[in-house]
Amino acid sequence: MIWLKEHGISCVAESVLNSEELDKTVARLLIAARSDGFAHGYAECSHHVNNALKVDWDTSRSATHGVNTGAALAALKTEFNNLQLPVMDLINVALQSEDHVAQLKEIFPDEGEDLS
Repeated sequence: MIWLKEHGISCVAESVLNSEELDKTVARLLIAARSDGFAHGYAECSHHVNNALKVDWDTSRSATHGVNTGAALAALKTEFNNLQLPVMDLINVALQSEDHVAQLKEIFPDEGEDLS
Protein backbone atom coordinates (compact mmCIF):
# COMPACT_ATOMS: atom_id res chain seq x y z
CA MET A 1 0.00 0.00 0.00
CA ILE A 2 2.97 2.32 0.58
CA TRP A 3 3.89 1.99 -3.10
CA LEU A 4 0.41 3.15 -4.05
CA LYS A 5 0.66 6.23 -1.83
CA GLU A 6 4.22 7.13 -2.85
CA HIS A 7 4.25 6.23 -6.54
CA GLY A 8 0.94 4.87 -7.76
CA ILE A 9 -1.27 7.90 -7.42
CA SER A 10 1.15 10.16 -9.25
CA CYS A 11 1.68 7.52 -11.96
CA VAL A 12 -2.06 7.18 -12.49
CA ALA A 13 -2.53 10.96 -12.61
CA GLU A 14 0.38 11.44 -15.02
CA SER A 15 -0.86 8.65 -17.28
CA VAL A 16 -4.34 10.15 -17.47
CA LEU A 17 -3.22 13.76 -17.86
CA ASN A 18 -0.53 12.89 -20.42
CA SER A 19 -2.65 10.52 -22.50
CA GLU A 20 -2.57 11.22 -26.22
CA GLU A 21 -6.34 10.80 -26.50
CA LEU A 22 -6.96 13.49 -23.88
CA ASP A 23 -4.43 15.87 -25.46
CA LYS A 24 -5.98 15.54 -28.91
CA THR A 25 -9.55 15.91 -27.67
CA VAL A 26 -8.74 18.97 -25.56
CA ALA A 27 -6.86 20.57 -28.47
CA ARG A 28 -9.82 20.05 -30.82
CA LEU A 29 -12.20 21.33 -28.15
CA LEU A 30 -10.14 24.52 -27.70
CA ILE A 31 -10.11 25.14 -31.46
CA ALA A 32 -13.88 24.63 -31.67
CA ALA A 33 -14.45 26.97 -28.71
CA ARG A 34 -12.28 29.66 -30.31
CA SER A 35 -14.08 29.28 -33.64
CA ASP A 36 -17.46 29.52 -31.96
CA GLY A 37 -16.39 32.54 -29.94
CA PHE A 38 -15.01 34.19 -33.07
CA ALA A 39 -18.24 33.49 -34.97
CA HIS A 40 -20.41 34.95 -32.22
CA GLY A 41 -18.11 37.95 -31.79
CA TYR A 42 -18.02 38.61 -35.52
CA ALA A 43 -21.82 38.34 -35.76
CA GLU A 44 -22.27 40.72 -32.82
CA CYS A 45 -19.80 43.21 -34.25
CA SER A 46 -21.49 43.04 -37.66
CA HIS A 47 -24.84 43.64 -36.02
CA HIS A 48 -23.49 46.76 -34.27
CA VAL A 49 -21.94 48.05 -37.52
CA ASN A 50 -25.23 47.49 -39.36
CA ASN A 51 -27.15 49.39 -36.69
CA ALA A 52 -24.64 52.22 -36.31
CA LEU A 53 -23.99 52.87 -39.99
CA LYS A 54 -27.43 51.84 -41.25
CA VAL A 55 -25.81 49.54 -43.81
CA ASP A 56 -25.98 45.88 -44.57
CA TRP A 57 -22.47 44.70 -43.63
CA ASP A 58 -21.26 41.83 -45.84
CA THR A 59 -20.34 38.87 -43.64
CA SER A 60 -19.93 36.38 -46.48
CA ARG A 61 -16.14 36.55 -46.27
CA SER A 62 -16.08 35.61 -42.60
CA ALA A 63 -14.22 32.37 -41.91
CA THR A 64 -17.26 31.12 -40.03
CA HIS A 65 -19.89 32.20 -42.61
CA GLY A 66 -22.36 29.35 -43.08
CA VAL A 67 -20.58 27.16 -40.52
CA ASN A 68 -22.55 25.91 -37.54
CA THR A 69 -19.80 26.50 -35.00
CA GLY A 70 -22.23 25.97 -32.11
CA ALA A 71 -23.05 22.44 -33.26
CA ALA A 72 -19.36 21.64 -33.76
CA LEU A 73 -18.56 22.88 -30.26
CA ALA A 74 -21.47 20.93 -28.74
CA ALA A 75 -20.34 17.74 -30.52
CA LEU A 76 -16.79 18.13 -29.20
CA LYS A 77 -18.06 18.81 -25.68
CA THR A 78 -20.02 15.56 -25.88
CA GLU A 79 -16.96 13.73 -27.20
CA PHE A 80 -14.87 15.11 -24.33
CA ASN A 81 -17.49 14.15 -21.74
CA ASN A 82 -17.64 10.59 -23.13
CA LEU A 83 -13.89 10.20 -23.63
CA GLN A 84 -12.60 6.70 -22.91
CA LEU A 85 -8.90 6.45 -22.05
CA PRO A 86 -7.24 3.05 -22.54
CA VAL A 87 -5.12 3.57 -19.42
CA MET A 88 -8.30 3.93 -17.37
CA ASP A 89 -9.49 0.52 -18.57
CA LEU A 90 -6.21 -0.99 -17.35
CA ILE A 91 -6.52 0.80 -14.02
CA ASN A 92 -10.13 -0.32 -13.54
CA VAL A 93 -9.16 -3.94 -14.17
CA ALA A 94 -6.23 -3.65 -11.77
CA LEU A 95 -8.41 -2.17 -9.04
CA GLN A 96 -10.87 -5.06 -9.37
CA SER A 97 -8.18 -7.66 -8.62
CA GLU A 98 -7.38 -8.91 -5.14
CA ASP A 99 -3.80 -7.67 -5.32
CA HIS A 100 -4.44 -4.33 -6.98
CA VAL A 101 -1.08 -2.90 -5.90
CA ALA A 102 0.80 -5.66 -7.77
CA GLN A 103 -1.40 -5.10 -10.80
CA LEU A 104 -0.76 -1.37 -10.71
CA LYS A 105 2.99 -1.98 -10.35
CA GLU A 106 2.84 -3.98 -13.58
CA ILE A 107 1.14 -1.10 -15.36
CA PHE A 108 3.28 1.62 -13.75
CA PRO A 109 6.66 0.17 -12.77
CA ASP A 110 9.05 2.31 -10.75
CA GLU A 111 11.51 3.95 -13.08
CA GLY A 112 14.47 2.59 -11.11
CA GLU A 113 12.92 -0.86 -10.63
CA ASP A 114 14.06 -3.75 -12.84
CA LEU A 115 11.09 -6.01 -13.65
CA SER A 116 13.13 -8.79 -15.32
